[in-house]
Amino acid sequence: MILLRHDCLVFKTSDGDFPFAAEQVTMEVIGDAIQFLDEETIKDASEAVLHYFKCELGKSTVTIGEFTIALERALRALGLTVQSSSSKPASSNFMPSNPRIVESDLSCLAPETDLTMELMFFSKLRTSLQELLVQGPDVVRFRGLRPCVKRMLKVRRWTNDCKCLNDQIVDYLRTCFGSERRTAACALVVS
Repeated sequence: MILLRHDCLVFKTSDGDFPFAAEQVTMEVIGDAIQFLDEETIKDASEAVLHYFKCELGKSTVTIGEFTIALERALRALGLTVQSSSSKPASSNFMPSNPRIVESDLSCLAPETDLTMELMFFSKLRTSLQELLVQGPDVVRFRGLRPCVKRMLKVRRWTNDCKCLNDQIVDYLRTCFGSERRTAACALVVS
């Protein structure tokens, strides 16, 4: 038996079962609408679907239909409007709703001194979120989480402490976002 690459799933087709990289299938399923999406969004959606099947469901073999449905959910979670076409079983039309996206770079908020400045970071983070929400966006996006964490902890490689601080920042943003957002349609993306 050949070991399947970590980023692949086996797809059941009418011609048999074939292994493909999840990101490759994601790009194929999205089709022409790919021009409206940035590369990072596609990668995030692909990784989410791959994780869902492999880790949460424990499956390595799926149908194109199962993959498409999971991909639709992942793209909706990223703030995109998804319109599936039942007349095209192997592909769907993913129409971005042209959401109004506002962004902030977490690395710019990270203190350069020592970890005792962590409280100042979280205060800046909340203030930044409030300023972004005032603009009435559909999506609030914070970029640079990993570089921010590594900068705050002054490490070059990802460690368990990095994972803890990473989770702490995401949890804090979710909590603040839940209490600060003014519209139910607004989404938060941290990458």
